[in-house]
Amino acid sequence: MADRYLSFTGTAPGRFLTRRLGLPQPAQLVRWSAERPRLEGGLLHLAAGKPDPNLAPVLARTGLRTGTGAEDSPVAVVLDATGVRDVESLGEVHAALHPVVRSVAASGRVVVLGAPLDPADHHQAAAQQALEGFTRSLGKEIGRGRTVNLVRLADGEAAESTLRFLLSPRSAYVSGQVIEVGAGAFAVPDDWERPLAGRTALVTGAARGIGAAVAETLTRDGARVVVLDVPAAEADARALAERLGGSALALDITAADAGARIADALPEGLDILVHNAGITRDRRLVNMPAERWSSVLDVNLGSVLRTTDALLERGVMKTGGRIVATASIAGIAGNAGQTNYGAGKAGIVGLVRGLAPRAAGEYGVTVNAVAPGFVETKMTAAIPLVIREAGRRMNSLAQGGVPGDVAEVTAWLVQGGSGAVNGQVVRVCGQSLLGA
Repeated sequence: MADRYLSFTGTAPGRFLTRRLGLPQPAQLVRWSAERPRLEGGLLHLAAGKPDPNLAPVLARTGLRTGTGAEDSPVAVVLDATGVRDVESLGEVHAALHPVVRSVAASGRVVVLGAPLDPADHHQAAAQQALEGFTRSLGKEIGRGRTVNLVRLADGEAAESTLRFLLSPRSAYVSGQVIEVGAGAFAVPDDWERPLAGRTALVTGAARGIGAAVAETLTRDGARVVVLDVPAAEADARALAERLGGSALALDITAADAGARIADALPEGLDILVHNAGITRDRRLVNMPAERWSSVLDVNLGSVLRTTDALLERGVMKTGGRIVATASIAGIAGNAGQTNYGAGKAGIVGLVRGLAPRAAGEYGVTVNAVAPGFVETKMTAAIPLVIREAGRRMNSLAQGGVPGDVAEVTAWLVQGGSGAVNGQVVRVCGQSLLGA
């Protein structure tokens, strides 16, 4: 559904009126397109505390211009704060960014690099935790479609896929996030433009909406995609699969034998599993019958647990595989009328945190989640006008996301180069004020 307010604020009368009335002034976000695959401009690399010498060559490979001239209206600023260990060195964060924040180009990026909290040094832990409050606050004030994120690094080399993502148009609706990059195994792709070449992906609930966008984006990045949806949506699933050069699988993901049927359909194994299927049956708890509760929990959480277990135990997920499940900010912040949906999506967060370490150790598979906020879909288009507008504006970017925003995050998480990103729940919400 078109965001008429966003279009209006892009006109001269709209800018004048919204400024006079103190209304939100969202910027048109720069998203990935074949014509504009990268941000256009320079990358300014700064440091607070002792810098990490391994980061410069990684940043040089992002494709953004570095060095002389990059400081003039940079499109991206990366602050290496991995060496910040005390309150005094936090002053260097202010000293580095204070002079340049205003000059960052519209739809630009600010990425702060931090270190894991040291349990043996509470001064370092305090200083590094302070970076989280700093980046979230800066994200809420920087404006003009610019985003601010914090990446905690255990290994700078392992962060290349994450930095490429955050410093690109693909991350347009990701802001205020804290992403941990551990020391897990990762594989640098032969071609960063098609990092999923030769890999097979299964996307559930993929016939339309966010699922279809995920299938399209994974295909763009080189994957062969299996489009899974319920039998009632088989025609749409097959049409999409045919267009993408993939295949379709019609089945009820809540069926007891769903995992076995998927395994039978993929005798050569699976590299990527994306749990996108989900339903809503909204009603306040006092008016919610048991059927509405159980059906939502079964689709949104129970089926994810059963299918994941079956595919791991049967060896369908290959070593180096990737699992991404769909959570929601409703599971993080809660939402009136959605106790069932919020419970299921919070359960996805628990699944990721509980399974990720074991899946990496026993199967060589990473497990992460995306948590969308307000995304422009047919479902959100049916929300009453006032509530819909509140959902759109109550984030740092003052607008809703699009299905492609969720798909881009998913595509980054399933890359071979993202093997050190594990157990993460990444919100795709424009830094929503809900649960922030």
